[in-house]
Amino acid sequence: MASLNVYSVLVVLFLTCGAVMAMKENDQIIKENNCETKMGLPYVLEAFTSIFKTGSISNKCCDELVVLGKVCHSALVKRTLENPIFNDLNPTTIIAKSIQTWNNCLALIDSPSPST
Repeated sequence: MASLNVYSVLVVLFLTCGAVMAMKENDQIIKENNCETKMGLPYVLEAFTSIFKTGSISNKCCDELVVLGKVCHSALVKRTLENPIFNDLNPTTIIAKSIQTWNNCLALIDSPSPST
């Protein structure tokens, strides 16, 4: 029975260390890439609302998001999900919305504008 308790403690420690390492990894990515300074606050709020709530994202915000870069985008979304305020959100759903938003913005930016 004691070995079961030791095993349980080891599993909890492993999972906790993994979560702490992931958190530090996201923070390090954000810091090294100056992610928090690449996008204006109105666009950050618009992208956040689009991903974490419901809403659309404007073409200008898509421009800003693509300039921000996928690495920063992913790290910021993951770091936001680590915040206890967002415990009630389904991370899988948020990550899927994040990827969808990124792909939609990338397609919008990459598509040629119609001639007038």
